[in-house]
Amino acid sequence: MMGLYAQWMDGWERKLATRDTNRVVRPFEWGTDWLHKVGFPECPSHANGNARACVADFVTGALGDSDRFYAYKRPADFRLQNGLLTFSSPAPSGYAENDTVSGRWFPAPKDQGRALVVLPQWNSDAEGHVGLAKLLNRFGISALRMTMAYHAERKPAELARADYHVSSNVGRTIHACRQSVIDARACLDWLAEQGYRRVGILGTSLGSCVAFIAAAHDSRVKVGIFNHVSMFFSDVVWTGLSTQNVRQGFGDTVSQEELRRYWSVISPASYLDRLPGRDLKSLLVWARHDSTFLPEYSQQVLRSFREMKLPHRVFTLPCGHYTTGQFPFNLMDGLAMCRYARRNL
Repeated sequence: MMGLYAQWMDGWERKLATRDTNRVVRPFEWGTDWLHKVGFPECPSHANGNARACVADFVTGALGDSDRFYAYKRPADFRLQNGLLTFSSPAPSGYAENDTVSGRWFPAPKDQGRALVVLPQWNSDAEGHVGLAKLLNRFGISALRMTMAYHAERKPAELARADYHVSSNVGRTIHACRQSVIDARACLDWLAEQGYRRVGILGTSLGSCVAFIAAAHDSRVKVGIFNHVSMFFSDVVWTGLSTQNVRQGFGDTVSQEELRRYWSVISPASYLDRLPGRDLKSLLVWARHDSTFLPEYSQQVLRSFREMKLPHRVFTLPCGHYTTGQFPFNLMDGLAMCRYARRNL
């Protein structure tokens, strides 16, 4: 049974989670056409009519050579104007709005060559994590707040939410996560061009997953701050309070275990073995009453880091997922992340 505090927190979480009334249940799709857009590994045309086999073969190949799967060509059109960085995504989707990456640049005076790429949560608007970027400035760290695929100004006109980043279309979700990972790495390229050598990445919720995969594939990242953590992308979607409309779209076509395999290529669990021996320090933030990233899944991450003896610190929030954005928990969270960055970057 939940105690009084847990009951109160659960009620607050559910109230915040149901404020949005524009969630839709989209039909299930294998999305093999999106896997063809990646180009590697090659996805046989529906594997003789079997889309399930096509996706399974694709994922096996991608996991077998994830360096190549997350490889990209450095953008040649970086442009900074009035504090807004733009460039062409190296992993285009075909949506013009989505394929122009934008990042708001918040330079800190006397940052000593320290900068973080900042990735907000799923469905964040154009102001998401701007306050955190400014708080990082007060701690002497510059921040490049990137808009992830299909969010805010990158959102196609037909969308009310960032549904194309996380949906019941298996292949499109893989493509979208890969695009955000590659775009984040391109932001690291821009920071390197500006002379930054002490760089890290900070991500929240969906942004945490993207940030982890980018850090695992890019040795330039010295500090990773992962705000809400889970081992498998699919587990959050399947069980989370905020993604039940996505879960409904799958119906009975796939099981939780099957989806875990299909989306393993965009899951942190698949890349933990890339971290031993790396000069990477991590802060793992989790919330004790999280109804989206369930605590049991966060604990799996914490346990893996301990068992693998990876350099890290843990910060536990006494709230839930949505309530992390509410006072005083947002201040607790922001200060913990900024202090960690200042000490370790």
